[in-house]
Amino acid sequence: MKIAIDAMGGDHAPREIVLGAVKAVETYTDVQIILVGDEKKINEYLEGNERISIIHTEEVITGQDEPVRAVRRKKDASMVLAAKEVAEGRADACISAGNTGALMAAGLFIVGRIEGIERPALSPTLPTIGGEGFVLLDVGANADAKPEHLLQYAIMGSIYSQKVRGISNPRVGLLNIGTEEKKGNELTKHTYELMKNIDVNFIGNIEARDLMEGVCDVAVTDGFTGNMVLKTVEGTAMSIMKMLKSSLMSSFKSKLAASVLKPNLYQLKSKMDYSEYGGAGLFGLKAPVIKAHGSSDATAIFNAVRQTREMVEGQVADTIKAAVEKATFNKTT
Repeated sequence: MKIAIDAMGGDHAPREIVLGAVKAVETYTDVQIILVGDEKKINEYLEGNERISIIHTEEVITGQDEPVRAVRRKKDASMVLAAKEVAEGRADACISAGNTGALMAAGLFIVGRIEGIERPALSPTLPTIGGEGFVLLDVGANADAKPEHLLQYAIMGSIYSQKVRGISNPRVGLLNIGTEEKKGNELTKHTYELMKNIDVNFIGNIEARDLMEGVCDVAVTDGFTGNMVLKTVEGTAMSIMKMLKSSLMSSFKSKLAASVLKPNLYQLKSKMDYSEYGGAGLFGLKAPVIKAHGSSDATAIFNAVRQTREMVEGQVADTIKAAVEKATFNKTT
């Protein structure tokens, strides 16, 4: 399979992007990677590898660019060309650590939506205490949502969890302010009624405080709420690590203790880092499009490639398409 990667997107491009790509082709013999970006800069970190090719461009979409305008005007931007490789059949999927809004626009306008999907959803896998993780969608592709959109999110998240995460019967929960059936606003109440009648393992309402406990495998919500949950989890993890570091460096005794606990602290940091699970998938498109974290290092890019490979192998997009067609047929009959 071929995966196109925007080599110029992210805080540490192109170095970490290239190193992650090299690690990926060394690990997966069935993967070929197309790096899209400034060839001269890419070659600073790339030794000859027959399964890594380069599409040269010096145009880049930055974090300051207005997403839709940038995708339409910067026709030769590395992110845009990576998406075109997918749309024109030369790659099976694409990855970028660049501007999130621009990648969503490129996914929609260039790769295209699966017919029947009203709103694609951006979905990362977040950590849990037990290490299993859970899929959260949407985390910002759509700030506003209708019950029918959340219904499709549930279907897409369930399929992804089966095909990529290997969970045979994923538990799907609806994020709400209480677990009771009648709790919430009109969106969640209506969605709850719809979810009871679709072919997923719907476990009912769940609360945000239980997410890290592994209460579900798929948590469904609107993009506005999901983005705040994502940023809260990320910010809390960073704050805890800072507080631990400050406390352990506060005295000679604590520094000695820190030296003993160092391996355990690294394990804790790794468990709380959701980039270990890969990037955030833009579900509902005709082919996998993965948004890696903006601060991705080589390991995070490698994990994004692993995730993308599993999505292609698992035929996630085709399975979502079939499930949506079935749901639409059942609805009309």
